[in-house]
Amino acid sequence: MTNELRPVAPTYIGSLKPYQAGKPIEETAREYGLPEASIIKLASNENPLGMPPKARAAIDAIVNSGARYPDPNGHALKVALGQKYNVERNWITLGNGSSDILELVARAFLQAAQLDSDCNAVSSQYAFMAWQNAVKATGARMVAVPAKNYGHDLDAMALAVNAATRVVYLANPNNPTGTFFTVDELTSFLDRIPANVVVLLDEAYNEYLEPHHRYDSTELVRRYPNLVVSRTFSKAFGLAGLRVGFAIATPYVTDLLNRVRQTFNVNSLAQAAAIAALNDDDYLNESYRLNREGIERFYEVCDALRLPYVKSQGNFVVIKVGNSAELFDALLRRGIIVRKVVDYGLGEWLRVTVGLPQENERFFTALRELVVVNA
Repeated sequence: MTNELRPVAPTYIGSLKPYQAGKPIEETAREYGLPEASIIKLASNENPLGMPPKARAAIDAIVNSGARYPDPNGHALKVALGQKYNVERNWITLGNGSSDILELVARAFLQAAQLDSDCNAVSSQYAFMAWQNAVKATGARMVAVPAKNYGHDLDAMALAVNAATRVVYLANPNNPTGTFFTVDELTSFLDRIPANVVVLLDEAYNEYLEPHHRYDSTELVRRYPNLVVSRTFSKAFGLAGLRVGFAIATPYVTDLLNRVRQTFNVNSLAQAAAIAALNDDDYLNESYRLNREGIERFYEVCDALRLPYVKSQGNFVVIKVGNSAELFDALLRRGIIVRKVVDYGLGEWLRVTVGLPQENERFFTALRELVVVNA
């Protein structure tokens, strides 16, 4: 019926573009008639080592408690995080992955956008797409500042902050480009941001940083009370399927985030696995070693093929391949899933996760053959 009534939603909700995650193995198998076991996924920056054995054992130990609700406050996990990062429990917010944290920040500090049409958030040009939807879902406007060398132009971002800005989103290392800014550059930026503007610093790939790039972001939260540091167990900790992340912020900000947080947003199995994975140094060290060796191999192959790339501090590399849509499809037909980044304005590029050595070599073999075809 043409006159049928429909539920009414704000117009900005209808304008949202659903986030496109990396193509699942099961979906690729169905579409291309391939055995699942033959497919490798280098699309979602997951840890190729799989779930840490200690985390798996922790899940096995409590799996029979699945009929009961999880601890809504995540006490044991917060204790473990507090010991690891030297903060009190009331500085920690748990999230259903770190993507949940960025949603909580938007909900807590941008909801007034519905009353203030000029309310905005600031991010970099090549920034995590989920930020866009989190901001737009509140009715606020996202100001994307042009990138500098495929990374954050912190000077330009600081200048973009105005009286209508409520939140600034940063990622270090950055997804999808893998770029990095130093702690000196970060503190210089924070010094220029008004204290009433929240700065969300997404450190999803922090554990992959080379040692000389690492810094104590918890100490920065003590120096800058408007800073929120977001971390995840989905990458180096190998728990992407369990969805658990956390934020470190001052008690005032943490209290606000917890007021908009779903009560049971991190399940019992995820909490137990995260506690076990948090201090599994052997697993983390092996993950770091495997990734750095893989990154260097990516550079070597791309140099040989004369394919431009951006040096990465994450567990992935973005490579300029020309006709990315055609190459993406050709790789899928060979059972290799990578990631298109056309939605980021990088239409000639593909983002490829560093996998196990044999997975990387299979990708390189296909790349050599297909680049010759496309040349």
